[in-house]
Amino acid sequence: MDLMGRDSILQLRDMLQTAQPQDDSSDEEPSSSRPMANMGPADVGPKKKSEKTAPPPTAPKPPTKDIWDEEEVPTGAEYEDVLDPRPQPEYEVIFKQAVTSEDIFLQMGGKNMSTASCEDMVVKIKLPGHKSSEVELNVTDKFLDCRTPKYKLGLHLPHPVDGKNGRAQWVQDQDMLVVTLRMVRDLDFVNF
Repeated sequence: MDLMGRDSILQLRDMLQTAQPQDDSSDEEPSSSRPMANMGPADVGPKKKSEKTAPPPTAPKPPTKDIWDEEEVPTGAEYEDVLDPRPQPEYEVIFKQAVTSEDIFLQMGGKNMSTASCEDMVVKIKLPGHKSSEVELNVTDKFLDCRTPKYKLGLHLPHPVDGKNGRAQWVQDQDMLVVTLRMVRDLDFVNF
């Protein structure tokens, strides 16, 4: 029983044969008349149609004289000044959590040592040679701006905070400003 005819086997051979010319003379067709001999892997199957996808239609915006939308301007960009020559002071960001003896010794609470279990963010800014009256501090949900006559700090905060209910304390003997901010996260009911 013959499953494939001679022509089918020759066509299969032609498809699998490399494109190199052969010098052997046989009664078969010459290689120049075999279009399948020059096929590559990308030539197998139906040809792909070039589909040009149009961008999704956007809703027309009302005409304004604004150069940028609010989404295009990063938070805190209004505080960044490239031409300001004041250096950045030394600062440190510390995460703080309220723990009890059950959390530490018995580990009964769901708290761990990661920042996900922290309630507060403490930013310590060293401002040597300054008084507390010379410090300007502005805190938003994601940005902290601290300016003095000698220093300027624009800090993008790693977590969103409650910018309206923070606490700032000046430590006189260390010339340091300590800013304590309550972190605001979506899943705080899971963490605490």
